Amino acid sequence: MKPLDDQQQATRDWFEALRTRICTEFEAIEREAGSKARFEFIPWDRTDEDGAPGGAKSGGGGVRGQMSGQVFEKVGVNVSTVGGRFSEEFASQIPGAEDDPSFFATGISLVAHMANPHVPAVHMNTRFLTTTKRWFGGGADLNPAIPYQEDTDAFHARLRAACAAHDPTFYPRFSKWAEEYFWLPHRNRSRGVGGIFYDRLEGHFDEHFAFTRDVGEAFLDIFPQIVRKRMDMPFTEADRDALLEFRGRYVEFNLLYDRGTLFGLKTGGNIDAILMSLPPLAKWK
Repeated sequence: MKPLDDQQQATRDWFEALRTRICTEFEAIEREAGSKARFEFIPWDRTDEDGAPGGAKSGGGGVRGQMSGQVFEKVGVNVSTVGGRFSEEFASQIPGAEDDPSFFATGISLVAHMANPHVPAVHMNTRFLTTTKRWFGGGADLNPAIPYQEDTDAFHARLRAACAAHDPTFYPRFSKWAEEYFWLPHRNRSRGVGGIFYDRLEGHFDEHFAFTRDVGEAFLDIFPQIVRKRMDMPFTEADRDALLEFRGRYVEFNLLYDRGTLFGLKTGGNIDAILMSLPPLAKWK
């Protein structure tokens, strides 16, 4: 992969630093529950479409971090920095890649599936992409099997504050975008209780990078609070069944509609890292 410029290096460094802080916090929660679970970190290299390492279309890679514990039944925190050339078919779908299919992408992606049905699952992703254009995207959304309005309100309030520090239009726009994006058309229902989703924040690198950092900080602030509040609540077999059925809906979204899943599969990403978002157990009626 070509040497990184200052913007690419700065974003990569931030995503990797955020990964370390999140994993440390999640392991601390496991310690509080009496668990010795820790993240396992597995590096991977991007491959060409035929599976061969290196090559004209490939470069970079990432680290898949995964933990199975007493509180976090399965949590993955992945970072990746990749570059190369989009396929002709996929390039037509990416801004700035129509004439030049070269790309660079770096980001962090996190999904946590929780053991206690009262603790919500969560997704967070932020990224920086470069073609002939440059932009940030990402967001965070809460996915409870058993919703609590106070948790939903607290999660949205923290993201609203992060948005308000940068642009008063961000939260109304990005929360609406999340409602529309995290929707299961075939079931006519949402995947969870929303959050924010944004993409293609172009130009003004410093301002948009600062906003993306604040989204990460907001997540690291609010989600552990919600986990600690709910993780010791008693639950029934019926609650567990509700959790497993809810996870089925999560699987359906990630395999049918999720942009990150599609991007990873179309750009030679690590299959295990891409499908890390799937829960360890789920059920369908």
